[in-house]
Amino acid sequence: MLKQNEAPPTYQARVLIAEDDVALANFLKRGLQADRYAVDVAHDGESAFQAVRGAPYDLLILDLNLPKLDGLSMLKQLRPANAGLPVLVLTGQNRVEDRVKALDGGADDCLIKPFSFHELTARTRALLRRNRQQSGDRVLQVGDLVLNREELRVERSGKRIDLTAKELLVLECLMVNARRPVTRAALMEYVWKAPYDASTNLVDVYVKYVRDKVDKDFPLKLIRTIRGVGYVIADN
Repeated sequence: MLKQNEAPPTYQARVLIAEDDVALANFLKRGLQADRYAVDVAHDGESAFQAVRGAPYDLLILDLNLPKLDGLSMLKQLRPANAGLPVLVLTGQNRVEDRVKALDGGADDCLIKPFSFHELTARTRALLRRNRQQSGDRVLQVGDLVLNREELRVERSGKRIDLTAKELLVLECLMVNARRPVTRAALMEYVWKAPYDASTNLVDVYVKYVRDKVDKDFPLKLIRTIRGVGYVIADN
C-alpha cells in the first residue's frame, strides 16, 4: 500500500555499485546505506550502463572485471555522455600499469582489492565533495520552485516543501527535463528503474503526491498533464 506520509529523504548521495561478486556488493551496499547513502547494485556491465543512463547517480563504484561488459569498456561508452559522474574503480590488479590504464580510461580514483571499507568511504566522500565543488547544476529551478540536489531541499517562493525519497526523484526527473514532456515510462525508469506497466497507476499516484505538495497552495500550477503522453513542468 502506498503511504503518503513517509519520512523525508535523508540520504547523502545516490550511489551505484557495479560488482559481480554478490557477497561483496551486498556488504558494500549495507555499509553505505548505514552511512545514509541511497545505493543500487548491478552485477554486470550492461545492467550498470543502463542504470547510469536511466538515473541521476552521484557516484559509480565500478569493478573492472564485470561480465557482459567489462569496466573499461563501460567507461569508454559512458564518458562521452556523462563526463561529470565520479567513478571509483575497484580492481584486483596490483600493477601500476593497470591502475594507470583505468585512470586514463576515465576513472577518477582506484582502490585495490582487498581494501578497507573505511578507506572506500573516505574516497567516496572525497570524490563527492570534489564533484559538488565543480558541478554547476546542483540547483534546479523552474519559476519560483527550487530543488537543491546537494542538500535534498525543495522550496517554493521561499517555503520549504518536504518530499519523500520517491517524490523527490519524480520532481527531479521533471525538473531536469523542464518544459519538455516526460512520459510515464521515462518516470518509471528514472524513479523505480523498472519497465512501465500500463496496468498500474504507480506513476500517476506519485505525480499526484508531488502536485499536492508543490502546486496546491500556489495560484500558478507548474506540473501539467499531457494527455496520452505524460507530464511536464513549466512556468509559462
